[in-house]
Amino acid sequence: MTNLLLVFLEGAYTNLKRILFASDRVTDMGIRNMILEGRVTPTEKVAEASCIGCGGCSNACPTGAIEMVDLDEPVQLMEGLTKTQLPVLNSEKCVNCYYCHDFCPLYALFGQAGTIHPNDVGEVDSDISQLLEKPVKISEDKIAFISQYLADNTIIRKRENK
Repeated sequence: MTNLLLVFLEGAYTNLKRILFASDRVTDMGIRNMILEGRVTPTEKVAEASCIGCGGCSNACPTGAIEMVDLDEPVQLMEGLTKTQLPVLNSEKCVNCYYCHDFCPLYALFGQAGTIHPNDVGEVDSDISQLLEKPVKISEDKIAFISQYLADNTIIRKRENK
């Protein structure tokens, strides 16, 4: 019985310390204040410079969390490939299934870092013109599977012309 009482008192003391003094807080006060004041900026979800604007991520998203938004001016990535749209990820609708990342053709076809990621896209600097110029062995099954999600099949046509 004495041991039970000691365990109870130890737990009460530890919890009282946590409540009154935040003795084992995980985040520091600086981060807590930033959160409370709304000064925390979210990380980038789309690598705009490397994205080719194909719409594969938007078409593959099961919750419709990705919307393709028109660019002010189209960007010519290479001859025959022009980017007219960019994806915008709505984090409130996103369920972190990673379909957007996995169906990005830069990742799925070329093994490069995907240009969209639900958490943090990180540093992505892929040059699509260089990727299409060098020969890459991609199985026809993989191309057929990925191409069903692409809004623009220019990449597939470009590959077939070689």
